[in-house]
Amino acid sequence: MLSAVVSDLHLGARMSVLGTPPARERLLAQLDEADQVVLLGDVLALRDGAAADVLRAAEPFLGGLREVAAGKRVVLVPGNHDHRLARPVLAAAAREDIGLEQMADPEGDAVVDALARRLDGVELAIAYPGLWIRPDVYAMHGHYLDCHTTVPRVDCLLAAIAIAAVGRVPQHGAAPADYEAVLAPVYDFAYEYAQSAAARGPAAGRDGGLWRRVHAFGWGRVTGGGGGGVQGVAQLALAGVAAAGALGAIGLARGQRFSLDLSPAAFGHAGVRAAAEVVRRLGIDAPHVIFGHTHRAGPLEGDADWATGLVNAGSWAYEPALIGDRGPGDPYWPGHCVLVGDSGPPELRLLLDEPALALS
Repeated sequence: MLSAVVSDLHLGARMSVLGTPPARERLLAQLDEADQVVLLGDVLALRDGAAADVLRAAEPFLGGLREVAAGKRVVLVPGNHDHRLARPVLAAAAREDIGLEQMADPEGDAVVDALARRLDGVELAIAYPGLWIRPDVYAMHGHYLDCHTTVPRVDCLLAAIAIAAVGRVPQHGAAPADYEAVLAPVYDFAYEYAQSAAARGPAAGRDGGLWRRVHAFGWGRVTGGGGGGVQGVAQLALAGVAAAGALGAIGLARGQRFSLDLSPAAFGHAGVRAAAEVVRRLGIDAPHVIFGHTHRAGPLEGDADWATGLVNAGSWAYEPALIGDRGPGDPYWPGHCVLVGDSGPPELRLLLDEPALALS
């Protein structure tokens, strides 16, 4: 049996390349050849706007998936942006009893029900926090790594603050419940904020979800939006000192310092190390672990520090700031898929190997 694993589609977000027919058709053609499709988290951009709007924008891809996967098994593994889709799993068992793979039927929640209707005729199941594709291949979205990464992204900072409140994830013998206690409130807040902003109308939601607005605010300060001349420089310097102090305090609370290296390479390497830490703490006994979340596909040629056995499925989001000018050769280039057969290691494959496919 051939399983096709794709992560971080971000359907409904402006950065998703699947809003264009060429990219969508290339992915659907690959999924058509598979016996099982695994959607490895962040399928729906539920933190970017109203769920109904996101689902509406996702309909072209979901309609195509319904055709190529008719009668086949499609397993959805929720991530951080679509953590809401894990509700059937979290409701089926007490959160503290969830193991590495908890399965549930797609029902019991309005958003999940709406997604299932759009995939009518498909054998849809929800697995959380991960899925055993084979006895030696485990797949998870990877958002638990935000508890360990050294890059101070917004989610990671909020996770660190939550750790200070509820306690650190155990060094040994950790369970999914330990990560959910830290991260689920963050994800619930992000989802509810996006829905409430959409309900307040275009003025409240025109800049997208909370996370995008936070990043935009920060960038505006750096580019001069917060004031000019000596006063602006002084404000920026004071903000930098305050931010550095806050990062240090938060890092001490979680037992690991943040790094101020914010380069794309640092993002990727920190993600790999953090993913390996999640595997170790959860005791995932698998020679091969597939994850997403970081948007950096790998291992690719030159990835010397890539943890043995880890494979990142990349993303279907076009982010110029991370890609630079390397085009399809960049690990952050969108359009990767992981193929898992009956034997052998998972195969990472780039489907959008022509720039026009991602940029059209």
